[in-house]
Amino acid sequence: MLKSIIIDGMNVAYEATGNGAPLILMHGWGCDHTTVASIAAVASQTHTVYSLDLPGFGQSTEPPVPWRPADYADMLEKFVKAVGISKPSLAGHSYGGRVAIVYASRHPAEVDKLILIDAAGIKPRRSLKYYLKVYSFKAYKQWLRLTLGREKAELRINEERARRGSADYRAASPVMRSTMSVSINDDLRHLMPSIEAPTLLMWGELDTATPLRDARIMDKLIPDTGLVVFPGAGHFSFLDEPARFAAVLASFLSSK
Repeated sequence: MLKSIIIDGMNVAYEATGNGAPLILMHGWGCDHTTVASIAAVASQTHTVYSLDLPGFGQSTEPPVPWRPADYADMLEKFVKAVGISKPSLAGHSYGGRVAIVYASRHPAEVDKLILIDAAGIKPRRSLKYYLKVYSFKAYKQWLRLTLGREKAELRINEERARRGSADYRAASPVMRSTMSVSINDDLRHLMPSIEAPTLLMWGELDTATPLRDARIMDKLIPDTGLVVFPGAGHFSFLDEPARFAAVLASFLSSK
């Protein structure tokens, strides 16, 4: 049953299942708590799982302004306090992993275990073609503002962004598009050495959204880690390899 709590005037929806020590589960971009329901089902065998709809997704209110991962971590801090959770474990898929990394680095002694599933947090490598595309678009924007005026130019720019962007980007509102843009370039490597919680990295071998290279970087930077790679799996490794994923997760959560 979906519950909700008001944080800074926003409705934050979540589902609480299971019994035992607390675990907060966070989904990826463009998803909601139902996407990671299979993870919640495994974790709820040993933990009380709080599966969130992050603000801007599912049944939760959209942030009033574009947010960075740090802003989502601020919200998570307030959620933990409001619900009365003590020393939770954190699990995050993709974008949810970003939020988990920030929170765990801020509160190293207050996170029991950390599970990063095909997690974001490493700034992607960019090709020369990418930079040519970015800077040509910036020049195009300046030209539009000079020729059309700011108001008409902004309308045209938003149309171009929607046309050129990914499916996730096109489907998002202006606030969430800006949130996505700033988050992609928010490199969290500098935070990872501060994480003290035992950390499990669970990755699809064929993940193209957050490639295995990212997992290997995290494995080097986070002090206490173990990396499990699922051959043939992609960005949603928990859906591609449900049985093996469940076995690894259950073993980690039940370990001391």
